[in-house]
Amino acid sequence: MTNYKDKLHHITTFVFDYDGVFTDGIMYLLGDTEVARTANVKDGYAIQLAAKVGFNIAIITGGTQEAVRTRFEGLGVNTVYLGAKNKVEVLKGYMDKVGAKKENVCYMGDDLPDYQAIQMAGLATCPKDAVPEIKKLCDYISPINGGKGCVRDIVEQTLKVHGKWITDKSWEW
Repeated sequence: MTNYKDKLHHITTFVFDYDGVFTDGIMYLLGDTEVARTANVKDGYAIQLAAKVGFNIAIITGGTQEAVRTRFEGLGVNTVYLGAKNKVEVLKGYMDKVGAKKENVCYMGDDLPDYQAIQMAGLATCPKDAVPEIKKLCDYISPINGGKGCVRDIVEQTLKVHGKWITDKSWEW
């Protein structure tokens, strides 16, 4: 079996679920339609750096809050799929759009809606607190829970392998 670190060399594209990956999965219900979540700034730093140095990044979520899109646009990520009912179709379309092959894609998900999509990636990853069914599919399980830096973990490892972690550009926000 191939070590997940060997696969990092081929990654050009990151695809992430949102809730349970960038968040701890907890939603605060503020009113009839408004919800609030927390997000880790270290994950955000890694994402903006990966975008800045040329990696493709997409967020595919079943959630529909425009605040998610706004957050990622502020980080330089313009591909955010909200309300994704079929993540496989969305992921196929995105891979075609950016010309990514399976071995180029790192997907991080945490729950059953990610089950089929995660299998389309060359590097399947998840947070420490992902559901058991997802963990069984993964090449790499971050030692960090969702919303606590698991995104930073896999992005940082990948950028280090590509020699793009500490560069002159990495210090610019």
